[in-house]
Amino acid sequence: MSFEFFPPRTEEMEAALWSTVDRLAPLRPRFVSVTYGAGGTTRDRTHATVMRIERETGLRAAAHLTCVAATRAEVDAVARRYWDAGIRHIVALRGDPPGDAARYVPHPDGYAFASDLVAGLKRVADFEISVAAYPEVHPEAPDAAADLESLKRKLDAGATRAITQYFFDVEIYFRYLDRVRAAGIDVPVVPGILPVTNFAQLQRFSAMCGATVPGWMADLFEGLDEDPETRRLVAASIAAEQCRALQANGVDEFHFYTLNRAGLTYAIARILGLRPVAARTAG
Repeated sequence: MSFEFFPPRTEEMEAALWSTVDRLAPLRPRFVSVTYGAGGTTRDRTHATVMRIERETGLRAAAHLTCVAATRAEVDAVARRYWDAGIRHIVALRGDPPGDAARYVPHPDGYAFASDLVAGLKRVADFEISVAAYPEVHPEAPDAAADLESLKRKLDAGATRAITQYFFDVEIYFRYLDRVRAAGIDVPVVPGILPVTNFAQLQRFSAMCGATVPGWMADLFEGLDEDPETRRLVAASIAAEQCRALQANGVDEFHFYTLNRAGLTYAIARILGLRPVAARTAG
């Protein structure tokens, strides 16, 4: 099991993040990752968050890095900074275009795609590298075959793990995994799990990223806009059932998109049989 956080923007958000880290740390995840904003907008905050996790919690921290709005030299310098600080795991992504850009355009002196970034990182140092996978096809890919070829290029460049975009129908994941294995790809393809609390926000984001929101989810959340407690119970039930269905079919690793909230992820981990162990917490 692994957890994903994002770097806080305000003092209030910082307090919420470290409260979440404190709560989840005793579950002893394989690693925790920290996201990287579009165009490198959170570069310093991402670095500070990664380093504090590594320094104060005893958890193994992974830093996200992207290709967007940076030269190869700039990205390499960030990577060296991580390596020198003891960070050995990078989540390498192409990245989303900055907010004012309609589409992704590679920096003329930068890494064009995630596969190029992976190769560049491996030249900097022998990082462990995770990359993204898309069970329902990346929204910019021409088709599923091209998307699968993109994944293969990232792995051929040196990545050793793929983490999926979130999904809710487990059959989508298993059909994708069948295609991945048929293509000769044998690395772990870790399902990304998103516990949902804000259904309207989920629908908007899913429309942009190409993830299917099943009709039965809409039915379960209908009429709960003003009932946050019931929404949380429904969200925990959905995510726990999803994980149990994956677990029943041999999946033993999950990556949780926590949104810097501990409660749902902690509850789901308990349902899956994880129990806390003694751990040093963030101070």
